[in-house]
Amino acid sequence: MESLFNNNFKWFFYLGLIFIIRVLWVDLSWLSYFALCITLYQFLLLFFAMGSVLPLRYLTGALMCLQMLLGPTFAYNGLDAYQSFSYKMKIPETDYFTYVLPAVICFIWGLHVTAGRLKGEQLNQKAIADFVDSSGDMAYWFIGIGFVSSIISSYFSTDLGFVFYLLSSFKFVGAFMLLLSNKQLKTGLLVLVFGSIVISSLGEAMFHDLLTWVIFIGSVVAIKYKPNMVVKASVAVGFILVSVVIQQLKGDYRKSAWGEGNSGLDAFEKVYDSKQEKNGIFDFGSLAQSNVRINQGFIITNVMKNVPERVPYAEGAELYQILEAAFLPRILAPNKLNAGDRTIFMKYSGMQLKQGTSMGLSSVGDAYINFGIIGGCFFMFLLGLFFSTVLNNFYKHSFNYPVLLLFVPLVFYYPIRADCELQTSLGHLVKSTFLVYVVIQFWKYEFKRIKSPADVQAT
Repeated sequence: MESLFNNNFKWFFYLGLIFIIRVLWVDLSWLSYFALCITLYQFLLLFFAMGSVLPLRYLTGALMCLQMLLGPTFAYNGLDAYQSFSYKMKIPETDYFTYVLPAVICFIWGLHVTAGRLKGEQLNQKAIADFVDSSGDMAYWFIGIGFVSSIISSYFSTDLGFVFYLLSSFKFVGAFMLLLSNKQLKTGLLVLVFGSIVISSLGEAMFHDLLTWVIFIGSVVAIKYKPNMVVKASVAVGFILVSVVIQQLKGDYRKSAWGEGNSGLDAFEKVYDSKQEKNGIFDFGSLAQSNVRINQGFIITNVMKNVPERVPYAEGAELYQILEAAFLPRILAPNKLNAGDRTIFMKYSGMQLKQGTSMGLSSVGDAYINFGIIGGCFFMFLLGLFFSTVLNNFYKHSFNYPVLLLFVPLVFYYPIRADCELQTSLGHLVKSTFLVYVVIQFWKYEFKRIKSPADVQAT
């Protein structure tokens, strides 16, 4: 648990903030207050870690707290009044937090119980730089593979298309390699790589990719240049503001892009101007309504209201379907669940989805459906431990393949998402890990290097 209670954490700053929250928000229940304290702690761990590691565990914990604790806390303490009935919390605050608080804590505990000093997230910068400098054009090959795969992925069936979707992320791995190398940076190439995610996000009106890769890119840049606290705080505030603006405009922009065929930066600016003319981006009513975008808890409340009162606990049957979908190829399990399966969601949540609408039960929801409150908490601990074990294995093999850790963001791109279906998270992790293994085997001798004692000590 060393990574969860590290020496770099600013305890005085944290204790001061939670004291101010308690003083200013006197009518906040103790369960909601505790939820806020855990959320703030996770986000500060993430903030302080930037510049030293690729913070996969901290980011995963922070996003889990954001959607399972922070959003629900706001909902229970006034913002539910601004939501339509479908998005309101369906059970009392005490019932919700009695399960979700310990479930989230168990998940975070599982992430860190074997983490040591964040195994799998500590980069050996010297070894990576030496590898990139001696590997010729490999970084450029990765960037090229990524761009080509992005273009052709839509021309293949779902399963094969997903492989090319994974390969499209190789352009970021190649960019990370160039950032951490000793070579002179080619700014134009990096702008092209990182700008591509902006263009694709605007084109598809889907912004999760953009925000996620910005965090990973920022992590690598921070490792390279070691910004001070003022710079980190300024970037963090800017990122939060941009995220809020995107969340506020996303619905209207999607109507423009999907309904009218108008997308791109100009269309986004028009949506922005229109929003400003109506009531402003930071209007309280609009911000309150958009709380549902960070509140996965409303789905959990529907699940807890529906199970076991109307639908009995699955007792592992639903989990078996999830594991089958995640670990078995379709040729061996032709009837396995599809991504975004609506039947499972509607059965256990009791919610009826419109055609074309997709929601996920989330790992917290799946844990409850199968094992109830106590068993669900234990399952969440095992899930966090599983993620940590994968990271530990990346760390173990990085002694021989130091650049391997740059693939970790690709592997954990979906598992870090608290709102994602468990089958999608596990399926992405399994498929992407296998793909990385194949790539390493294909370039086995190019990737491998002999470690010196100094390298081992640095790692």
